[in-house]
Amino acid sequence: MGNIWPTKKLGEICENIKKEKAPKGETPYIEIGNIDVNSKRIILGEKGAVSGSVYAPANSILVSRVRPTRGAVVLIDEKKVAVSSAFTIIKPKQDYDPKLVFYFLAWNKKFFDYLGERQKGTNYPSVREEDVLEFEISLPESKEEQQKIVKVLDTVHSPVEIQDKIIEKTKELKKSLMAELFKYGGPSFRKGRKLKETEIGEIPEDWEVVRLGDVCGLRVEQVFPKEDEIYVGLEHINSGEIRLNRFGRGAQVRSLKNKFYANDILYNKLRPYLDKAVIVENEGVCSTDLLVIICNERRISPHCLVNLLHTPQFLNFATSTMTGTNHPRTSWDSLKIFKIPLPPLPEQQEIAEILQTIDQKIEIEQKKKELYEELFKTLLNKIMNQEMDVDSLDLSELEN
Repeated sequence: MGNIWPTKKLGEICENIKKEKAPKGETPYIEIGNIDVNSKRIILGEKGAVSGSVYAPANSILVSRVRPTRGAVVLIDEKKVAVSSAFTIIKPKQDYDPKLVFYFLAWNKKFFDYLGERQKGTNYPSVREEDVLEFEISLPESKEEQQKIVKVLDTVHSPVEIQDKIIEKTKELKKSLMAELFKYGGPSFRKGRKLKETEIGEIPEDWEVVRLGDVCGLRVEQVFPKEDEIYVGLEHINSGEIRLNRFGRGAQVRSLKNKFYANDILYNKLRPYLDKAVIVENEGVCSTDLLVIICNERRISPHCLVNLLHTPQFLNFATSTMTGTNHPRTSWDSLKIFKIPLPPLPEQQEIAEILQTIDQKIEIEQKKKELYEELFKTLLNKIMNQEMDVDSLDLSELEN
């Protein structure tokens, strides 16, 4: 490869931003929970800016100082937005391409290991802004070379973004199908069926309307994690999906955690607008920000219930019950009064099986996305470590 890139501290390559306060209620508003730590994308909720929020300018990078090792890093690339004061805002100087700096931070294991060594606190471990800005990063000095690297990385990352769009479209299809199934019922049960008007809208005559707490309850068991057992945090659950596709281990966490068992449902009570609810197939422990829900399986199937927890009606209700400013949460006491349609068990099974076919499609597309992500990360690491000459790459081959 050519010249060895110079190493500088982040604070040296960044502008000194004069932080402009954002008015309370300003939208769009980005807080830590709005960042998908895997895709480094923003998932906006309806919440407006809170007291102490600031503006992040266009072409700036947000780095979360709270739980920094989770990897909440995102690029603001269009116009200024209101953000939580829990972010360090990095605005690269004119000599540095913002997207290159973003790429070299967002998926950089060395960066997160560095932050992990400096974080303090137990429940909400955090680092200081000075710690973030002290991180040393190697970048090419030539703007032309920087832009060439960005073009290569954009090309390799584009299939990931395409998969994201396919997954989102499939989830939208599932929501439409859920609306139909939870109003008219399973196809094999519809012949000659009449509907009745209820407090939650029209449903089949032989269905009931029940409160959530009538058919399921809350598991309240807490334990200290064992090193080798499954650990589920909020970052392991994908929005809108009902199955758990990744997890950590107990050795990664400290303090008491919630215990769960096979067929329990984990529901995200922190920022419920993120739409996170999954069935678990094994025993393990999870973050205390997840409710562990147990179904009365004589009345409701866990696979039926978890889909009901993803309906827009439940999502809107859960969001309306949030309390707290910096870490808005709902609670089981608030959620258990929500009214749901309850089909007979055989029909619940049919509905769940129909929806499962779409879930399988989502999982297939998710696995394709993960393969593209691995390819991207491999290439990125080789470029960051200067093990690959970008000039030797054929962009036309990458695009194909």
